[in-house]
Amino acid sequence: QLHLVESGGGLVQPGGSLRLSCAASGFTLNYYAIAWFRQAPGKEREAVSCFSTSDGMTYYADSVKGRFAISRDNDKHTVYLQMNSLKPEDTAVYYCAAALTWSSSAWSSAPWYDYWGQGTQVTVSS
Repeated sequence: QLHLVESGGGLVQPGGSLRLSCAASGFTLNYYAIAWFRQAPGKEREAVSCFSTSDGMTYYADSVKGRFAISRDNDKHTVYLQMNSLKPEDTAVYYCAAALTWSSSAWSSAPWYDYWGQGTQVTVSS
């Protein structure tokens, strides 16, 4: 079975940092595009960042550019999202997702992804 498990969420003050982890089991990260999405209450799920296996590129939503960084450790089968300078509007449930195929034009489209984790809550508040 294929599983993605997120961890690292929590409560942090504005301006603080968190690092989310997405641990994969049942498949090899090398062969997938891995992305982070988030969903705030009452809002649609939105793409945050993606690491493409086919071209090695990383992609970010405009709202997080310069503050968030995605990385992966293939030996540990884990993808990370380092989040700095957090803002209250970053509050959401964060999900990692894996896609079997790649399209740079589709990286931010949730239906493109085949596997999802259960999510981890991030709350930015003073």
